[in-house]
Amino acid sequence: MQEIHLKQQIPDSLAGERFDQVAAQLFSEYSRARLQSWIKSGELTLNGETHKAKIKVIGGEWLEAKVILEGSDRWEAQDIALDVIYEDDDILVINKPAGLVVHPAAGHADGTLLNALLHHAPQLDAVPRAGIVHRLDKDTTGLMVVAKTLTAHTHLVEQLQTREMGREYEAVVQGVMTGGGRVDAPIGRHPIHRKKMGVVATGKEAATNYQVVERFRAHTHVQLKLETGRTHQIRVHMTHINYSLIGDPLYGGRPRLPRAATEALVVFLQSFKRQALHARCLRLVHPATDEDMEWSVEMPVDMHALLTLLREDSALFAEQ
Repeated sequence: MQEIHLKQQIPDSLAGERFDQVAAQLFSEYSRARLQSWIKSGELTLNGETHKAKIKVIGGEWLEAKVILEGSDRWEAQDIALDVIYEDDDILVINKPAGLVVHPAAGHADGTLLNALLHHAPQLDAVPRAGIVHRLDKDTTGLMVVAKTLTAHTHLVEQLQTREMGREYEAVVQGVMTGGGRVDAPIGRHPIHRKKMGVVATGKEAATNYQVVERFRAHTHVQLKLETGRTHQIRVHMTHINYSLIGDPLYGGRPRLPRAATEALVVFLQSFKRQALHARCLRLVHPATDEDMEWSVEMPVDMHALLTLLREDSALFAEQ
């Protein structure tokens, strides 16, 4: 449970503005949607009285919010190990392993990152979604930032929306790319396969930049940078340009095997059952200090092993 008490007098310069617009300016550390919900519930008042969000102010009135945020009883704190890369009073940066679902959903009621966060930092129960502001798919590894306060949550969400937050990924795709490029194609729910996303005309704007790191006989190691953050964005965009990710169970199809590949490589490719995707680098502006911050983590063991076998295969055939 967290209690919030805010009080501020409206300056004359804001006379004629809407109640909710003034609140957004005076209490800018909170999102407009949150402030509007407090106005609607009567927890944010004007001179001690409740009003509709669209009422115009005259200047000199007092805005006051008295809010008690109740902890959610829907989610249980669970002692699940976290690989913490950085932590302070405002944010938490973790390296998510493959297999860890980020948020409870159908089929994953617990055992998620959210449950682990509530155990690691119980105060996160008062922050929306336990501070989770962006997601990684269950089998994608790498860096995620979590907001530990409402103020940090608002700032990080804004950085995502304005594309100020930088996220870079590494992947291994099927096919040999001739060079890098940019995919600018809208993403939405697949019209037939409802568990999948796809490039659809009615989808939301989505853009992904990619560049070649290393080429192999039938595959390519790529680095990708997101401009937007749509569900399954990298997986969908790479499939859209016919370079699906190795091991992707939803979009990848059958593994492509190099001609006359070694048995070790064939077995490894056939048994690689997750998308070969890793969130390597994260950049953001610290929500409390305005400091530019950056973290990076190495690829997990399975992707290192995959690249090693692909290099050995390429070297073997280069000698022939």
